Amino acid sequence: MISEKRGNILYLVVPCFNEEEIIEKSVQVLKEKVTRLIKESKVSHKSKIMFVNDGSKDKTLQLLHKVAKEDSMISVLSFTTNFGHQSAILAGMLASVDYADMVVTIDADLQQDIEALDDFIEAYQRGNEVVYGVRKDRHSDGFFKKFTATAYYKLLHFLGCDIITNHADYRLMSKKALLTLKEYKEVNLFMRGLVPTMGFPSDIVYFDVKEREAGSSKYTLKKMMKLAVDGITSLSIKPLRIITVIGLLSCLFGVGMAVYIFIDWLAGNTVPGYATSVMTTLTMDGITLLSMGIIGEYIGKIYMEAKGRPRYIIESFLWNEGDSND
Repeated sequence: MISEKRGNILYLVVPCFNEEEIIEKSVQVLKEKVTRLIKESKVSHKSKIMFVNDGSKDKTLQLLHKVAKEDSMISVLSFTTNFGHQSAILAGMLASVDYADMVVTIDADLQQDIEALDDFIEAYQRGNEVVYGVRKDRHSDGFFKKFTATAYYKLLHFLGCDIITNHADYRLMSKKALLTLKEYKEVNLFMRGLVPTMGFPSDIVYFDVKEREAGSSKYTLKKMMKLAVDGITSLSIKPLRIITVIGLLSCLFGVGMAVYIFIDWLAGNTVPGYATSVMTTLTMDGITLLSMGIIGEYIGKIYMEAKGRPRYIIESFLWNEGDSND
């Protein structure tokens, strides 16, 4: 039995983008799980599932509206266009904060083990405000994805980012944590790195990743690279400091080359030095362009934040007031 010390209204927030091939199965599986949790008195009968349609171009929204009109457990929030996975997660959590005691974000593709919810709730009832879902291993990934993911997490740790390795966006947050998150106003969102900075008591639940049952992953290489850059620039200014160090080392290298050339001239050597000149020029130009690119990323982030545009625009919100057992 759960403790009565904490509220137990659970909301599942499920971001969706072009998931028509699996969305009906996703609704069925998630609803069955929440229903079992209600019957076992682990969560309240007021618990719900909120799907966030992130500007899908297929029939995802139509299928969700059909289900929501027939089932009081299901609510649907829809964007005007595709604002991205991170914005969809945030919108669902903020729309739930006034009603839920705890919110769990989970993807619609059913790859994240839904049975881990029991462990999430137990950790929450032990007093944790945030519970992170962490995959046990990456055996299901291909070599390229496994290598790049491992390298990326190591890079983030090297840059001083407070991030949990192999944690995606399968997490539980309490009302207290969500109300704090609501105070964060930045446009460039990287939830995996943002949530740990709040410092609330937390725990980790390990889960297995399943094979995707239908459809294909919507996280293209381009989107993954964008998320990776957003993660680094949102959490750390260390790349800027690295540029400073590189600039200093380049200056020292230039001074060393000048001394070497002067000594060589005094010795009467007339080596043309074509290869050395080309190599030095290309290297320095490469460092300069890379440095400008990194600085440009940070300036771009400042530009986006300064404009103050909304992080997402809601087109419709199909909200069901009834209890889940109505």
